Amino acid sequence: MFPHLSSWRVNLTLLQEVANKELLSILDKCEGTKAIVWDDSLSGPVGLITKYTFLKERNVIKMLPLRPGSLADIDVKHIIFITRPNLRLMDFIAENVHHEEKRSAKSRKEFHLFFVPKISMLCEKHLKIRKVYGSFTNVGEFRCEIFPVDNDLLSMELKDCYRELHIDGDPTSLYIAASALVSLQKLYGRIPKVYGKGIFAQKVWDLTKQMGKEESAIMNSDKGAIDQVILLDRSIDQMSVLTTQLTYEGLIDEIFGINQSTAHFPPEPFVSKSEDPFQTGMSSADKKSIVLNSSEDLYTELRDKNFGAIGQILARHAKSVGSQLDERHGNKSVQEMKRFVERLPNMLADKQSVATHTTIAEMVKDTTDSYDFRDELACEQEFLLCADLDKASTFIEDLIAKAAPLKTVIRLICMQCIAGSGFKPKVLEYYKRELVQVYGIETLLTIGNLERAGLLKVQSGTRSYGVLRKMLNLTVDDALEVDPKDISYVHSFYAPLTIRIVEQSLKPMGWQSLNDNIGCLPGPAFEDFQLASHNISNRRGSLTSEISQSDQPKVILVFFLGGCTFAEIAALRFLSKQEDTNVEFVIATTKIINKNTFLEMLMEHGKADSW
Repeated sequence: MFPHLSSWRVNLTLLQEVANKELLSILDKCEGTKAIVWDDSLSGPVGLITKYTFLKERNVIKMLPLRPGSLADIDVKHIIFITRPNLRLMDFIAENVHHEEKRSAKSRKEFHLFFVPKISMLCEKHLKIRKVYGSFTNVGEFRCEIFPVDNDLLSMELKDCYRELHIDGDPTSLYIAASALVSLQKLYGRIPKVYGKGIFAQKVWDLTKQMGKEESAIMNSDKGAIDQVILLDRSIDQMSVLTTQLTYEGLIDEIFGINQSTAHFPPEPFVSKSEDPFQTGMSSADKKSIVLNSSEDLYTELRDKNFGAIGQILARHAKSVGSQLDERHGNKSVQEMKRFVERLPNMLADKQSVATHTTIAEMVKDTTDSYDFRDELACEQEFLLCADLDKASTFIEDLIAKAAPLKTVIRLICMQCIAGSGFKPKVLEYYKRELVQVYGIETLLTIGNLERAGLLKVQSGTRSYGVLRKMLNLTVDDALEVDPKDISYVHSFYAPLTIRIVEQSLKPMGWQSLNDNIGCLPGPAFEDFQLASHNISNRRGSLTSEISQSDQPKVILVFFLGGCTFAEIAALRFLSKQEDTNVEFVIATTKIINKNTFLEMLMEHGKADSW
């Protein structure tokens, strides 16, 4: 169904097939015509595990978003609600059911409710209070904790995870992450070695072990396809999220947004000058949707490159496609013409691919060439180098004076704060006062969230970022954007701290030697070993030698709790291609995020958002 998922040692097609099979089994419980009402946070991710044609085969004639009020009038026998456990959504469902029961008093429809990934007793109680729980023929679970995004990439698609953990105090995502780790081991086998850093990483692993005790098949199995897991709490490295990504995929995500491997662009640049946009069926209100994943060879080559290298690659491919198409000219034998015609569909597809990515690259370049982009980049790079941290930034002051977008201003303020491990009290109060005066009193709500999340604070203790910048070589003076030698190319000269930690852990005695370096980061560093219960007497040394003696690449699952960026993903892929590592990475995250989505998650919606 999704061939691009199956090319790695950890075949993520298996995960997709299991989820698809479970969804179809839910539909098979309801004989007759069906409408599915999706929670918005699931309608996109479900496209990663199934196709609409499969749902149509199960008599699904309509799919609707979950909204308050009444549903559209649909002539079906079954209405199936599939939702995450959320009390606000339970109110929507209650309203939907009440309206539908009044409308369909004569031809009664059957209602079904399935929670993703687990039933919530609190939600069930809320539905009983709203007097609709008895209306459901089935109340069950759709056990899908994590979705396959690409052949080396998994996402739980929990977009508010960081906020829920750090501001709302809601630990639900930790339970889902632990459940996902258990499910992965049930599917791919026991993961023998475990490393982690951060308080929530530790909690997830403790929960995973508790759940794993109930799954004796995991602990009695031999070592599976994954050799080790590294759990990383997003709170240990907030800087890398706020830093502008300079890879092709990272820039597309920050400028246009990529969700579930699909990006939406303005349509006009994709219409050639000779075409009439009305004849192509495109209006300015439409968006051009393009799937971006490893099913396309050119995108696979482009996505992890620094944007400075994209022009050369596209020019090379354009030249290659042009020379292949030129082969049709000249005297050809019948056999030669036959071979050319057989290759023609692939050549035309390559030509279209080059044209598409040339258009996208031109749109990205329009942004990266702008004065605003370059000025903001220069300011953030000064902070990354720990320059001018002890006083208010004149650049930020100018942005506030011009009433620049609030998100732009608070991003740079937060970067300055992280780089200096906090502000002097006078500087912090000055920034707060300026923000409130220009953007309104409502801004205090966002400031409060940033303080609770640790992004704004008063300076105390050692400057951990400054220490780590030198100890782990986070900024590289001679970084290369084309043919790079170091992961710092993903931000042109800054290496994400999370990936430096992973890189250091690959070296002999790596995790043990890291403990001294990362001790200044929040939360514990830990390691654990899952020995099979029938081989419990094995020592740590024998387990290490079991992995190191294998000629096959070691498979490491890197799990980001609180989100990760495409730049971090690109850096891990870069590491896996180095000759001296002999490692394949599978990357898992609660959600793929960027500087914009991260801050939007923490901002309170109100008057300030209009700036």
